Amino acid sequence: MIIGNTRWDILTADITRCTTDAIVNAANSSLLGGGGVDGAIHRAAGPQLLAECRTLGGCPTGEARITGGYALPAAHVIHTVGPVWRGGGAGEHDLLASCYSASLSLAREHALRRIAFPAISTGIYGFPKDQASLVAARSVQQQLTAFPDAFDLILFVCFDEESANIYAEAVEAIGR
Repeated sequence: MIIGNTRWDILTADITRCTTDAIVNAANSSLLGGGGVDGAIHRAAGPQLLAECRTLGGCPTGEARITGGYALPAAHVIHTVGPVWRGGGAGEHDLLASCYSASLSLAREHALRRIAFPAISTGIYGFPKDQASLVAARSVQQQLTAFPDAFDLILFVCFDEESANIYAEAVEAIGR
C-alpha cells in the first residue's frame, strides 16, 4: 500500500534481520533488555547496545529513545515503551499511539526514512492485537499525512501469520 509518498508493508519476519534505517524496539522502561522482541534485539545487536542504553536513564511509557544498531543490519534502534493492557480504561490507546508518533518523530529528527515496527505491546504486555493494529495504523497514517515526504518505507514486522493478517486488515481499513 502507498500512502502519500510512503510504501507500507506487513511482513512475517524476524525484525532483527531488517535492513531498514531503524528498527523499533518494544522495550521496557529500563531499556536494559528483557524478553520477546526486546531481548532478541539486544542479543542480535551485541553488548554495545546495552552499554549505550545504560547511558539513557530509561524511558517512560509512550516515549522513545534512539541508539546505534551495532551488530544489527539496521543502523539505529528506536526504543519505545508501550503500555501494559489494563482493560482499555487506563489511557492505553493514547499511550500506544504516542509510541508510534514519538518513534517516527525521532526517525525524522535523524533523517531515517525506512522504519520497521514490531507489534508494540501485543506480547507480554497483553494489548489486544486487533486494537493495537488499528492504533498503529492510524498513528502512522497521521504522521504520514503531517509529514508526507519524511519516509520511504514503513514496515510492520510481525512474529506470526496471524498477527500479520491482523495488521494487514488494519492498514487496509484505514486506507479506505
